Amino acid sequence: FTYKIISQFGDKMNDGLRVPNNADGMGCFKGDNDNVILVRNHEIGHFPIAQNVFGSNYPYGKGLKRYIRKNKNKFYDISGKSTECFGGTTTIVYNAKSKQVQDQRLSLGGTLVNCSGGQTPWDTWISCEETVKKKKGKIIKNHGYNFEVNPYQIDNSSPPFPLKEMGRFRHEAVAFDPRRGFVYQTEDREDGLFYRFIPNVKNNLSKGGKLLGLSLKKFRGPDCSNWKSDVFKVGETHEVRWIDLNNVRSPDDDLRVRGRNKGCATFTRGEGVWFGDDYIYFTCTNGGKNKLGQVWRYKHNNLDSSEGYLELFYESKDKNILNMPDNITIAPFGDLIVSEDGKGHDRLIGIKPDGATYLLAENQYNKSEFAGAVFSPDGTTLFVNIYKPTMTIAIIGDWNIL
Repeated sequence: FTYKIISQFGDKMNDGLRVPNNADGMGCFKGDNDNVILVRNHEIGHFPIAQNVFGSNYPYGKGLKRYIRKNKNKFYDISGKSTECFGGTTTIVYNAKSKQVQDQRLSLGGTLVNCSGGQTPWDTWISCEETVKKKKGKIIKNHGYNFEVNPYQIDNSSPPFPLKEMGRFRHEAVAFDPRRGFVYQTEDREDGLFYRFIPNVKNNLSKGGKLLGLSLKKFRGPDCSNWKSDVFKVGETHEVRWIDLNNVRSPDDDLRVRGRNKGCATFTRGEGVWFGDDYIYFTCTNGGKNKLGQVWRYKHNNLDSSEGYLELFYESKDKNILNMPDNITIAPFGDLIVSEDGKGHDRLIGIKPDGATYLLAENQYNKSEFAGAVFSPDGTTLFVNIYKPTMTIAIIGDWNIL
């Protein structure tokens, strides 16, 4: 295997801005000819203007003020000619044949703490805010929403649109069941829920829909962390029912509390989620008795059923094998590729369908996490981020040997 750093913190982008820090979740889309398109989240929060965030040392660089004057409508939360919300996404056009970046620029601005997200079946990217910060002062809008980014309209001037009916909470990631049109969402809280969103119009999230929380038929409001006792065993399946949630815009940030009171299950630090082989896999970063992480999976009973079963697929008991799983993807050859977010040098860990694990890569550069691992559409390249300082890496090799 070989790798190449294709984009990193401080690089000058085609729009005059600099590549910002805190690279997190990422999607990969097929472009024209030999190009692929990457949409990369940046988990950046709130910075008061008084901190001179427009200075040359800030991640976007000194060109940000001028950029905002010309592109104000590309920012969700902006007051006058300035913003204090610096999360968002950057889009990279990369030529897989020449191994060169063709273009990169800001594609979503004025949001906060854009953590992970997910790719839609219609080839757009959903970027998720992992904060519920309320409007106050220079922050003139509430946060805690998902936003849709079109990778093929890199200069799109359409104002960002919050997908409010998908719920206001500390979003982490989303995954789509393409046949049924359902969307699954994780919540990065120690008492978070696992959500399902059913759009009113399939493949159109902006038209609203219904939000539900996962519940187990034989338990009422169970804590699935396994911190206090090993209630949930690896390989055991549990029948699921889904509970309707209301007041999903949750002005008091109590959606998960109201859901639990209705009987929804809680999960600790739900993070990466991915659909594959008719399963929805999701991680809980500090789940398990040793708080080293869990991987759960959900499956429908059949194509027409709205219910299914939940299974604890993997629970780490040894930090040397898996230490605090975060983002996940499913490789073209069927293995889970898990990004760690623990202490020390984080790794990419492969988990085979039978639960066997292997080490794929280790970040020897620093102690920052891997994030946003995703394969190219043709399955030849694994793209992944180092969180800080931002590095987006292309890994190439013979994936068949795994």
